[in-house]
Amino acid sequence: MKPRLLTLSLHRHLTGLALLAVASLALAQGVSPRQILIGQSITLQGGKNEYGTAVVDGIHAHLQDVNARGGVNGRQIVLKTLDDDNKGGQAEANARALIEQDKVFIVFGSIEGGPSNAVMKATNELQVPFFGPMAGSPTLRRPHQPLVFPVRAEHRDEFRMLLEYIRNTGGKRVAFFRADSEVGLQHLENFKRLCQELALDLPFKSDVSDAQLSAMAGRIAAANLHGVINHGSVGVYEKLIRQTRALGSPAPFMAVNSGSTQLARHLGEMAHGMLFAQVVPSPWERKTELTREYQEAFRRHKPGVDFSYGSLEGYLTAKALVAALRLAGPNPTRESFVQGILKTGVIDVKGLRLLYQPGDHTGLKLVDLAIYSRDNRFRH
Repeated sequence: MKPRLLTLSLHRHLTGLALLAVASLALAQGVSPRQILIGQSITLQGGKNEYGTAVVDGIHAHLQDVNARGGVNGRQIVLKTLDDDNKGGQAEANARALIEQDKVFIVFGSIEGGPSNAVMKATNELQVPFFGPMAGSPTLRRPHQPLVFPVRAEHRDEFRMLLEYIRNTGGKRVAFFRADSEVGLQHLENFKRLCQELALDLPFKSDVSDAQLSAMAGRIAAANLHGVINHGSVGVYEKLIRQTRALGSPAPFMAVNSGSTQLARHLGEMAHGMLFAQVVPSPWERKTELTREYQEAFRRHKPGVDFSYGSLEGYLTAKALVAALRLAGPNPTRESFVQGILKTGVIDVKGLRLLYQPGDHTGLKLVDLAIYSRDNRFRH
């Protein structure tokens, strides 16, 4: 009997060591008994980027409510946010610091294609899940990225909706305003596959000058276009629109969702009649359970701050994150986080279905069109 007791005691001892090793591993991955530490690199530009600020406001509105209700499995969700200043190099450095120094559980919630791809480079190399990049870059899905889980639809689906509208209203000749980068070239290839006639390809560098934008405006004014479509970079796009309108051109400008609320507000009357692709429902209407909940939470946590597509996208993406954390189980690891998402296959966020399967992390397919009306409202 004594050898058996010794063996049982040794087995229990080894089991205890194994559990301690698992606990230590979880702790090293940003999980403690009281909190889950999530890392975020996002474009805030010291508070000057209104779109990024709106996204963060929406994220915080939801996470504060979740934490007030006890968090996820008794753990508070702690979000450490770093500003990447809309620079890819800084975004990659942020992601590496969050993982290697701060020991975050996962990385979450970037915006803009360049910074999001830079974050993905770091997370892939360090084998850490990257959840909810709020960018439309094709590289976040193709080739398949096993550790990347986008929530919003990609720009390709937005291009399709805008181009279908042009085609259905008798148009054909379009211009595409896009970054002069590897990602911009991929957007261009997707755009070419979808459009009937690409009359103008308008690539720009991050340091594009007013003189260069003026030259582009002149080309647009002379081209007899049925539509001009961008793939982001709302600050530069605003300058292009202003310069084109200064020439008296009526060229119809259209835009993807990124920063659409802020772009329309800045342009004022110039935005009247502009068509926007949107990847979330209208944040001002109360037609969905998601928007009703968002409005109530946002009023509580951000009184006096206007609703926007950016803050609703942040809110939606935070809800998806919380749902995914719950799927990771009571003792989450990065592996159980990924497997929990893939095992369920569908994450339902107030009726919006996010699709994740091995080999295909689609997220949402939702794309809607909204026109900015003369009463300064988005009409879906």
